[in-house]
Amino acid sequence: MTRIALFQSNTGIDPDANARALERAIGEAAGGGAEMLFTPEMSGLLDRDSERAAKNLRSEEQDEVLAACREAAKRHGIWLHIGSLAVVTPNGKVANRAFVIDREGKIRARYDKLHLFDVDLPTGESWRESSVYSAGGGVVLVNGTPVGKLGLTICYDLRFPGLFARLAEADADVIAVPAAFTVPTGRAHWHVLLRARAIEAGLFVVAAAQVGQHEDGRQTFGHSLAIDPWGDVLLDMGDETGVGFADVDLKRISDVRGRIPALNHRRPIPDAVTL
Repeated sequence: MTRIALFQSNTGIDPDANARALERAIGEAAGGGAEMLFTPEMSGLLDRDSERAAKNLRSEEQDEVLAACREAAKRHGIWLHIGSLAVVTPNGKVANRAFVIDREGKIRARYDKLHLFDVDLPTGESWRESSVYSAGGGVVLVNGTPVGKLGLTICYDLRFPGLFARLAEADADVIAVPAAFTVPTGRAHWHVLLRARAIEAGLFVVAAAQVGQHEDGRQTFGHSLAIDPWGDVLLDMGDETGVGFADVDLKRISDVRGRIPALNHRRPIPDAVTL
């Protein structure tokens, strides 16, 4: 049995303040007995004003939030999954990048968000992630974490089951889905999609989320979740900020897959035929 922690945050436009909130969450998670803490998408900066946000964007090597998290992970002796940070890449573009950091403060893995959220919502909200971010190009699985093999995704990736299937086929034990879901889409789809992905893949899903009214004017859904392979919700953090805890028993994976061995029954899908 492994105890994990999730940080449900209300990230703002000041990276320094966000770094301090993350440091407190890391300390609280370690103090509560967690071996690994999961944080939401865009844990270091959440700002829809592109001109203002650009002044706070840094390369990975210069990112002060990342440096603070690495130091805090080492100080408290805890693994850390930073759901994502916006970092400037060598070609001058911006990546929505997740980091897995071990208890020594070393970066063990990186993952750049594969699917970008470009949409016009009925509420009048319009999002064009592709106008700012460059899409990732790889599927990432991290071995040797406190939760076994950890598969990495970010937010909108949730809507693409093929990615989760690929991670499951690579023997993932847990898939992380850090997010900053809007309220309308969160109410409609957050719980059902996360439970479906856990059930389909027959593994644990851990989804740390942003919540509440943010400084930049957006509102996010919250309800950070930990879900077991049967689809049972182990933790639902509702609409409050803070650190929550869940216990993950990896033996549950073999138990569930023994009952419904869908992964073993998968066959190549032929091309569709139009008649």
